[in-house]
Amino acid sequence: MITGAVKNRDRHQSYAGNTVELKADRIEPGGNDESSTVRDFVAIVKQLAPRFAARAASVDENDLFVADNYVDLKNHGLISAAVPRELGGGGASHLELGEMLRELGHHCGATALALSMHTHQVAIAAWRWRHQKAPLDGLLKRVASENIVFLSSGGSDWLQSSGTAVRVEGGFRINARKIFSSGAPAGDLLMTSAVYEEPDSGPTVLHFAVPTKTEGVSILPTWQVMGMRGTGSHDILLSDVFIPDTGISLRRPQGKWHPLMHIVSMIAIPLIYSAYVGVAEAARDLTTRLARKRKPDHHVNYLIGGIENEVTAARLALDEMFAAAASNEPGLATTNRVMIGRTLVARAVLSTVDLAMGAAGGSSFYRSTGLERLFRDAQAVRYHPLQEGVQRGLAGALALGHEV
Repeated sequence: MITGAVKNRDRHQSYAGNTVELKADRIEPGGNDESSTVRDFVAIVKQLAPRFAARAASVDENDLFVADNYVDLKNHGLISAAVPRELGGGGASHLELGEMLRELGHHCGATALALSMHTHQVAIAAWRWRHQKAPLDGLLKRVASENIVFLSSGGSDWLQSSGTAVRVEGGFRINARKIFSSGAPAGDLLMTSAVYEEPDSGPTVLHFAVPTKTEGVSILPTWQVMGMRGTGSHDILLSDVFIPDTGISLRRPQGKWHPLMHIVSMIAIPLIYSAYVGVAEAARDLTTRLARKRKPDHHVNYLIGGIENEVTAARLALDEMFAAAASNEPGLATTNRVMIGRTLVARAVLSTVDLAMGAAGGSSFYRSTGLERLFRDAQAVRYHPLQEGVQRGLAGALALGHEV
């Protein structure tokens, strides 16, 4: 159930003066050749780009959710891009999904990041269905046929989780407040967890999915932040929500690593960071266009050269993350590779937008230029797990042969 304030503010938006057209009302990925999928999904994003770009400033300035963009994502098959073709979806590979999100980041970072949060959940389910024979085909078929949007609280919960689960007849009563739920106003199914005080084994994290229209589920309009304002990453409140025993998909000790987290790290983190690389590339492109309008200047050349270095570093680190994931071998070694890449991408993205503000000069300080929004959006790259301190500790322990 969505609170009235959010529902009215986010779902009913108009963009006066912005006339954008597509060549067709609906663009479908086509062709049976697996190699065509990247081209098709990226082409869809590029055709949607004028709409997304025209809305981006208004969404950002007014703390609006990118609701109209989600309508376009649904209409053009991007919500189900990660669903296997044999289950009715787009059949995009992990790398192809990353390319789609990176391209989307060029035009609207908030849409790219919000979509990555849905897409990685679908991609994890698809990976587990294909590689572990997990019975998730019914759920994946619903994503394809009904355009169901997944929400995640994993980034804020991570190993500890939050909220309480109390045993009642037939299941549990959940009370929790989940933060950073990107895409909340458009979400249909929240993938989350809560902590149950197991009498024998102590604090136990219970994982479950809950439809957002369930009684006791509400969205709190808290997302008033520095950047990525259009993601609608509001808090979701669970008040005495009943989850039956059959709805519990996983139990694990609180605060301890579980093998599923290796799959999450392998699949989710490269997709999320693809959106940020797209933002960095957009900052590079905009800064270059602005610099070309000025007289040649050695210092500006130096700064632009630095931007080129950092964007290249971001792309190389992102490529390494996807190469690690392509092993399809979730475990410490793969997680370590992915998380090293996560740190390197974050550093390069932040350095890119910092250099861009300097190279563009005073014009970068004006909202109308668009660069300050990219700068602010990029700052969110800091906060996804594993943050650099923890990541370096993991990398160091593995390098020294210590127990993790």
